[in-house]
Amino acid sequence: MSDDRLPSAGAVFAALPPPQADGAVLRASIRSMRASDGVLAGVLDDDPTGSQAMHDVQVVLALSQRACEAALGGPSGACFVLTNSRSMESGAAAGVTARAARLLIAAASRRGERIQLVSRSDSTLRGHVMPEIAALQSVRSEVAGAGFDAVLLIPAFLEAGRLTAADIHWARTSAGLVPAGATEFARDPAFAYTSSDLKDFLAEKSGGQIAPAEVASISIADIRTGGPDRVRELLAGLRNGRWAVVNATEYSDLETVACGALLAERAGQRFAFRTGPSFVRALTGTEPAEPLRGERLWPDGRRAGHGLIVVGSHVGQTSRQLAVLRERADVTGIELSVPVIVGGGQDAAAMAAQRVTGALRRSHVVLYTSRAVAAAASAADSLKIARTVSAAVARTVRLARPARPAWILAKGGITAHDVAVHGLGIRRAEVAGQLLPGLISVFRPVDASPEAIGMPYVVFAGNVGDDQTLAQVAGILDGSH
Repeated sequence: MSDDRLPSAGAVFAALPPPQADGAVLRASIRSMRASDGVLAGVLDDDPTGSQAMHDVQVVLALSQRACEAALGGPSGACFVLTNSRSMESGAAAGVTARAARLLIAAASRRGERIQLVSRSDSTLRGHVMPEIAALQSVRSEVAGAGFDAVLLIPAFLEAGRLTAADIHWARTSAGLVPAGATEFARDPAFAYTSSDLKDFLAEKSGGQIAPAEVASISIADIRTGGPDRVRELLAGLRNGRWAVVNATEYSDLETVACGALLAERAGQRFAFRTGPSFVRALTGTEPAEPLRGERLWPDGRRAGHGLIVVGSHVGQTSRQLAVLRERADVTGIELSVPVIVGGGQDAAAMAAQRVTGALRRSHVVLYTSRAVAAAASAADSLKIARTVSAAVARTVRLARPARPAWILAKGGITAHDVAVHGLGIRRAEVAGQLLPGLISVFRPVDASPEAIGMPYVVFAGNVGDDQTLAQVAGILDGSH
């Protein structure tokens, strides 16, 4: 269905049955089934923002089986492996996805447990959806002799207002709920799309190899009136890697689906999951947590000095947030010129690092890339430019690292990954929680360069928050908010 024929949000949401009342019972059931069945969860995250709904879970940034085994040993029985595949072309994205999946399967096998594989990507539908799922199917066939029975598409990110109802993916904006295909994110130069109905979206992204009628659906009515047993029944009919759209507007919807999937897996089925951030919390039965403040944010006391904010995301939402932040008198702005970086005529990173180091002695610093989007001839060229710019940002942070900022906030998924890995040498970190409800994770580096140990590293997706949120988060970190 073309987006100009979609029903209105008002009509869709008014027709939904009421949600389940008690998510605590569902979460307890999920944890009990996972523990008794020896089930772990391995989340292949295409940028570092997928943990936004989680806490007390580890993320692995340097791919190794030993790191995966260590990360899976936490109380949640889950870990995130950051592939940064959204910054890559499709072939490389498939390759790193396959490598990470093999490491997770091997790590779980060493622990004598089974692992569910979750391909976590953008809640506004940007990413290598088909190549990455094909890679997981290939690894599953290689290891088990057969692929997954079904792939569940669950892009909801409830905390950020990304909801799925009537098979349409919706995004909350200042104008209210609009179909995802009508947002600025659908015009992404590397991952553009037009369809908001997820059945049509899969057909679009598969180049017509998947017909909308071939995609199954688990409706909100199925979930809320039939519960986990109805979900299990629907899943039982799926075979041969068939795609299924999962609708959800509440955590109890996602938790019901997680219960149903575990029940179906008890009967021998196996699923891959392509999700936004919220389903990971549901799949693991993780309890919600209050935003980090006070001693939970600073367990060893607030660090002295100023903070460094790094802004690479170029979406309009981020640019508006950056403009508000720069109005603060105690923030020094330092721009990295994208044309200079791409042109390669001078070491922009080294020059910027000198300025950052000096400015951190007297104020907070926001290091940001120039806001105009560099023109590219193709999606591949656009990704190449993004990687080049992100590498320069990470090099700037690495050179400024001896200044020991009190905290670092990275805005934008690719930026956050490269600053963490190449700027701060983070190989493994603990997700302490979030600064706002279900949004903006705080990493505590466990294995990293010495300057990064004990320093909060804040991961802030480019596509979340209103115009004030970046300044608000900086205020939380420096104690002024």
